[in-house]
Amino acid sequence: MMRARSWFGRLLETHFVLPLFALLPLAAIWISTFHFIDAERSTAANTARDALHELVETYEAQVARNLNAIDQTLKVIKFAVQVDGPAGALPALRRQGLLPPGLVFAVAIADRDGRIVASNPDRPLHDVAHEPWFTVHRDGGAQPFVSRTGGTPEEPHLRFTRRIEAAGGGFGGIAIVDVDPAYFTSAYERSREGEHGLLALVGSDGVTRAQRVGERLSWGQTIDVDAMEKDASGAEVTVPDGVARWLGVRRLHGFPLAAVVGLSRAEQMAEFEQRRANYLAAALAGSLLLVALTGLVSAWSWQLAKARRRERRAHETYAAASEASLDAIFVLRCVYGAGGAVSDFTVEETNRPGEELTGYARDVMSGRRLSELMPSYLGNGIFDELARVAVHGGVAEGEWQAVTPPATGRWLQRQVVQVENGVVATVRDITERKLTEDRIRHLAHHDELTGLPNRTLIRDRLEGAMRKAREDGGCLALAFVDLDGFKLVNDGLGHNAGDALLQAIAARMQGCLRGGDTLGRLGGDEFVILLPDVSDSTQALNPLLESIRDAVGAPVLVDGQAVQVGCSMGVVMYPRDGDDPKTLMMNADAAMYRAKDLGKNNFQFYTREMNASLEEKLVLMEGLRQALDATLAAEAAGQDTPDGNGFHLLYQPKIDLRSGRLFGVEALIRWHHPEHGIVSPARFIGLAEESGLIVAIGEWVLRTACRQAQAWLQAGMEPLTVSVNVSARQFEEKHLVGRVAAALQASGLPPGALELEVTESLLMRDLNGALGRMEELKAMGVSLSIDDFGTGYSSLSALKSFPISTLKIDKSFVRDLADSPDDQAIALAVISLGHRLDLRVIAEGVETEEQRDFLRAHECDEMQGYLFSPPVPAQRIAALLHDQPEALPRPSPPPAKLVA
Repeated sequence: MMRARSWFGRLLETHFVLPLFALLPLAAIWISTFHFIDAERSTAANTARDALHELVETYEAQVARNLNAIDQTLKVIKFAVQVDGPAGALPALRRQGLLPPGLVFAVAIADRDGRIVASNPDRPLHDVAHEPWFTVHRDGGAQPFVSRTGGTPEEPHLRFTRRIEAAGGGFGGIAIVDVDPAYFTSAYERSREGEHGLLALVGSDGVTRAQRVGERLSWGQTIDVDAMEKDASGAEVTVPDGVARWLGVRRLHGFPLAAVVGLSRAEQMAEFEQRRANYLAAALAGSLLLVALTGLVSAWSWQLAKARRRERRAHETYAAASEASLDAIFVLRCVYGAGGAVSDFTVEETNRPGEELTGYARDVMSGRRLSELMPSYLGNGIFDELARVAVHGGVAEGEWQAVTPPATGRWLQRQVVQVENGVVATVRDITERKLTEDRIRHLAHHDELTGLPNRTLIRDRLEGAMRKAREDGGCLALAFVDLDGFKLVNDGLGHNAGDALLQAIAARMQGCLRGGDTLGRLGGDEFVILLPDVSDSTQALNPLLESIRDAVGAPVLVDGQAVQVGCSMGVVMYPRDGDDPKTLMMNADAAMYRAKDLGKNNFQFYTREMNASLEEKLVLMEGLRQALDATLAAEAAGQDTPDGNGFHLLYQPKIDLRSGRLFGVEALIRWHHPEHGIVSPARFIGLAEESGLIVAIGEWVLRTACRQAQAWLQAGMEPLTVSVNVSARQFEEKHLVGRVAAALQASGLPPGALELEVTESLLMRDLNGALGRMEELKAMGVSLSIDDFGTGYSSLSALKSFPISTLKIDKSFVRDLADSPDDQAIALAVISLGHRLDLRVIAEGVETEEQRDFLRAHECDEMQGYLFSPPVPAQRIAALLHDQPEALPRPSPPPAKLVA
């Protein structure tokens, strides 16, 4: 029994128990290590996939632009053939400067029998009647056709073709564009895709038309695009060259093609593999240290009776642990001076990290004094700390930035503990941690895109500047800056272009400021400028504000395209316009909105009246909601207009300039406010757009106008076309076509009696989406008209694609038509352009006989304006129809069509 207890007691001794308990932290070390490795692997893979998605979007956009240019070339050739014939088309385009450069595109025309009748550059004429890219169009294919890559390895080509219609509507031949497949992979950059990345243009048959890996261009490989699309996050695929990649795919609109981007898994995960090796090395070092310490303590317990042997083994174990440590360790013995005070230290022992930190070999440092090796530590407080711990004990910790080589500039952390007749100093390099902390602090207070102070840092600096101004009795200025036209650039060219524009604008504004000024970004396209220590005179700030406005307004080159925006600025002064940050920022915001109300691209200093204007705007906004509710309630009750606050429609006649007869009306909304009376659309349409109420209001206008037009028909009146304006928010709303169909069905109005008016600037916001919606409306039978033509910025290539029937000359060009040669030239150009495109042309705002006579003399088709009639209630239209002259033959409006 006693022997059993003895053995049991020995089993509970430190050198037996400690190794068992050491297994727990050892297991924790490796479990944590593998957890971090798995997390890093997942993060690296997700980062690679995010990069892949970004590259796919960029490559898709580039290829889409290239394909659009090719398709535009095919359409231009097709149109030229229809105008000048197959033989004269290319010479005509060459004379007009519309023929693409032969170094990029090789174009050709084949007649209906498959003979090449013209080409650029000139090539021998030959027969292509049996080629698949010819027969597909001859057999009725109307969509662009893309061949497989052909030609020789030295001169490969990818062929795009489009059917040409004959004059009688039959098959007239094909337009051909040959492109070097390298044209579609020129965006390959090693800095992004690496040495083994992949860019490919793949047909719907799975065969690559062009594929670039590094510097190697090839084609004809097979890539299963359908299988890749099932994995939206990017599939890991090994393509025929044997390289494992993440692949992303995007199908291209209008072509049987897909853009494919691949990133090499090995290249993308290389940094992770290095970090994985570091993690394993750190875990191994930690495990070794743990094992070493466990062995040390166990050895001390085991050798308690053998002091000398225990001391030797402890020393060996300590040396092993020291060498395995990533920290520099120094054993320092005291040197005493007069009076018994510590005057210096000698270096007794160090480890390999200690050698790397000091730049001295271990044998060089051994036995030498600290004042000789590192004299700078005698005057920076570190020596005093070592002496204090050596005398009084305890533990001392601190951080400092090294000033002596080879560690100059690195951040170090020290821990000093007392030992017999000296201290042990452990030094760790914490430079990476310091940098990480600095980055975190910077990200917390700065905008990620521009690097400018964010809202938090702006507020801190504003509060500090206000405190200083109060103490010094000075002034400061705060300006809110909002970019005008940024949304158009962001939506039209994409978010990457918008980000590049914001960075360029931020740099320009920063260049206008003084060293002590602050430029910050609140978010989106909103910036803040803090100007401390300024004069209390607003006039003194005008030159600076004008320079900022001019700098912002200068053109910026984004993705090879010059874009231009303006800025609206609201400026407040402290302490004149507020005594706290919240009030100052609120008033600056009100001043900025006042600048926008005054036409944008200007700056306004805050006045007390601005808040009153803002309050009035809020009152009108609330009244607008109430008016909409009342109007919809009246509609549900079968009433034409609500009592008190609500909307009603007026109708302005449209007159045929040849016959002088009324043939249609434009529905115009009016708001009857219980306190303000009739509110002009100019005051409330913008509020409705801003609040989103314009969609519901526009839908009510559409339903009401359709019901009224059907009521006129049922009353036996002459058929009239009713025109309804469609706002930007309403046109971009995805349910627009369905709502138009519902309004026609509910009223019973024939679709041909409804015309929708849209502005050209609205259409250019999203050209592809606009064309799709317009085609749906045209197929329904609804007519389309471009309102305010000439005030937007649509290109002729876009205009000829719109399925419209009418162009409306904006009233700004009609107002001075009788006296202004410039307005006359614009009006004549619009009339000529409209007729050339088989469109009718109407002029709005005709108020004088001189204007009417000019328009009639130059064959403008229609007009509307106060010369004939202002907008009138629906009941007045019947009287106008009754009093108009006898009907004369009126040319039928041309059908809406898509001009190729």
